[in-house]
Amino acid sequence: MSAELPGCHRYLNRVAPTPLVPVQLDRALPPVWCKLEFLNPSGSTKDRIARFILEKAWRQGRVTCGDRVVEASSGSTSIALALACAQMGLRFLAVMPEGVSNERVFIIRAYGGDVAFTPAALGIRGAIAEVERMGTEPGVFLPKQFANPDNAEAHRLGTAREVLDQIPGGKVDAVASGVGTGGTLVGLFEGLRENGCRVVPVLARPINLVSTHEAECCSFSARIPGVADAISEIFHPDRLPGLITAEVRDEDALATTRELIRLGFPVGPSSGLNYRAALDALRRLNDPTAQVVTVFPDRMERYFTTELFKPFV
Repeated sequence: MSAELPGCHRYLNRVAPTPLVPVQLDRALPPVWCKLEFLNPSGSTKDRIARFILEKAWRQGRVTCGDRVVEASSGSTSIALALACAQMGLRFLAVMPEGVSNERVFIIRAYGGDVAFTPAALGIRGAIAEVERMGTEPGVFLPKQFANPDNAEAHRLGTAREVLDQIPGGKVDAVASGVGTGGTLVGLFEGLRENGCRVVPVLARPINLVSTHEAECCSFSARIPGVADAISEIFHPDRLPGLITAEVRDEDALATTRELIRLGFPVGPSSGLNYRAALDALRRLNDPTAQVVTVFPDRMERYFTTELFKPFV
């Protein structure tokens, strides 16, 4: 017997699909179809997995009002979970590596969540280890975003279907995304493919590596937060046949993000990364009718004190 969701939670269930819009920065190439995920309630695509995972756990009786949700996250997932927990009458604790931007901490606390820090040198792995230790405590629920298959399922059942309803002709030739948990790329690819699209999966990977101890959340680069290396248990190349990797220089990703902001898209660094990877996919496809989809994952406000905004200070 499923547990009834709390009444206030209905707000999250009434959120409209995010827009899918064509964005053309390179006139020599077709536009890229961009899913404006920064328009989700907490400002990122992670609202999808927070809502999906917590709703399922609630219905299964694995979490109930007053329980504590604990997650390891450098930012967006923690913010999304903090908002969802506020809606559902749950307590929330984000375990984050030291050094994340203050904006993210402030937002989590504003939603009533708590924040605990682990040593920066341990990266997200240190935060994950601390969360696993806390998972043995009574009344604690762990979403486990890096391993939970419901992460990808939220995008397979939700985001992918929205894209198919929104894109002209229901045709997608390639989908590009950076990988942190891997849920977005895996879920979108699987959802599009099972609905008849012969879609090429494109891994957006930032290059110009920095030393590991400087990279937030075990990132490929400290300058593009949330895009992590070898952390995901969801992302496996065998789930993404035909996978190609688009390497994007840090500075190009940041410059593209600033260009998008000037066009009125209030996005963070991973949006610039994803957009550049989508352009790479268009060049490889070499087809003026090709339709490539990517995601603008989150909003710019959580990056005001990072390198992204230095030119505007």
